[in-house]
Amino acid sequence: MAVRYAARTPDQLRSREVEKTSVGAWSTVLVALFETDPDVVASVLPKPLEPPDRPLAKATFATVDIAGLPTFGAGSFSVRCSHEGTDGYYCLLMPMSTEQSVIGGRETFGEPKKIGQVSVDIDGDAVRGTMTRMGVTFAEFTGRTTESLEIPPPETRTDFYFKALPAPDGKGLDGDPSLVYCTRDETVRWVKRCEGELLLRDSRFDPVADIPVLSLVDVTLGERNAIQKGRIHSTVPADWLIPFIHQRYDDLSPLGED
Repeated sequence: MAVRYAARTPDQLRSREVEKTSVGAWSTVLVALFETDPDVVASVLPKPLEPPDRPLAKATFATVDIAGLPTFGAGSFSVRCSHEGTDGYYCLLMPMSTEQSVIGGRETFGEPKKIGQVSVDIDGDAVRGTMTRMGVTFAEFTGRTTESLEIPPPETRTDFYFKALPAPDGKGLDGDPSLVYCTRDETVRWVKRCEGELLLRDSRFDPVADIPVLSLVDVTLGERNAIQKGRIHSTVPADWLIPFIHQRYDDLSPLGED
């Protein structure tokens, strides 16, 4: 009988996570893009990421269908930024509804994933998206679809992540983190414009409510296929990221920040 914890052969060492993201997955996606405070955006960006000309943030609610796996919920909350002339988004939070969807992306790409509940509910023209963690629905869009839009051509989006691990002694990081460029080649089957309200509720663990929704710029509902690829652009000094490393960890100490 084979011992499944034993060493694996080269063929068995193929990365299943990379294979899954490379073939793409169809998702029902609700994206609420909004304008926010420029000082707030600047305050959450680690160096060397730079604030954009226009302070934008977005909340993304999705259900993802990968062949062979149960459909799962996936969310993200990101702010617009740039690096060396490349425009993209820096993600503060990525709640995922299954352990499998958390581990691979978090360890492979440096995505700030955490276990949570994400839903996209459609009933006729009515649409609702929610992100919930630790008993708090901290992001919710409620509205309706208003019109079908022309299907856009395929496009490539860029997200910036940092791969970093806390040091074993609890002091700082165990090395200089990597700045990861993650690109997603997206194809759209259909897309509709939405109108409604994006509500951000206060949460001790996911404080997205600190990023004010000054005005909704664009809200869409659609079906997308995304092929994801990541590469390390460079390493950055650990001191640049240490002040921001709390963004990806819950403070579960008995007294917390109090």
